Amino acid sequence: MARIRLKEARAKYPALSRRFYNRDTAEVAVDLLGRKLMHWTPQGITAGWIVEAEAYLASRDPACHTYRGMTPRNEAMFGPPGSAYVYSIHARYCFNTVTEAVGVGSAVLIRAVQPMLGIKLMQSRRGLQKMRDLARGPARLCEAFGLDRCDNGLDLTGSSRLWLSGGKRSAKTGRIMRSARIGVTEPRHRCLRFFLADNEYVSGPRKMPGIKPVR
Repeated sequence: MARIRLKEARAKYPALSRRFYNRDTAEVAVDLLGRKLMHWTPQGITAGWIVEAEAYLASRDPACHTYRGMTPRNEAMFGPPGSAYVYSIHARYCFNTVTEAVGVGSAVLIRAVQPMLGIKLMQSRRGLQKMRDLARGPARLCEAFGLDRCDNGLDLTGSSRLWLSGGKRSAKTGRIMRSARIGVTEPRHRCLRFFLADNEYVSGPRKMPGIKPVR
């Protein structure tokens, strides 16, 4: 499995459609849990199950990068739904999927992934062996998967090297919870972080005031 070829991976794990992303951002964030993040580089393929995500909204959301309009940094967020938005922070990177219609400027930050394929490659990139910490957190995730600004703006619905995949979510996904976003000061009622309640690869707290089930 760790040496799966790109052609095989594309056939076995087809990309989610643009229609999937062209919806309410919070709904997309919830529906991404349990789906697969896939990335190919000449070193090999890395993949994992998404276990934590945060929604960032174009409207009335000061934490969203598009809150003050378009800049060279956030231009990809105004692109087609299903585009990648990769930004740098403290010399590291964070990966997002663009949502809603062209020009809106919303996205979902992928915060944590449970490794599935290419685990040895992830360990080499991260310089550690502990599975739980390979992609637990957005910057760790990008390092483990080899994602950087070169991936910014890629079409996740048609890219040959970076895509998200998944059919009907497995019952093994378990309970989905929501909470305030990590590191964001916002009203308690605005809970835009979503995660799998019983998954050890979640990066933020699984127990804190205000956490509640999605459904």
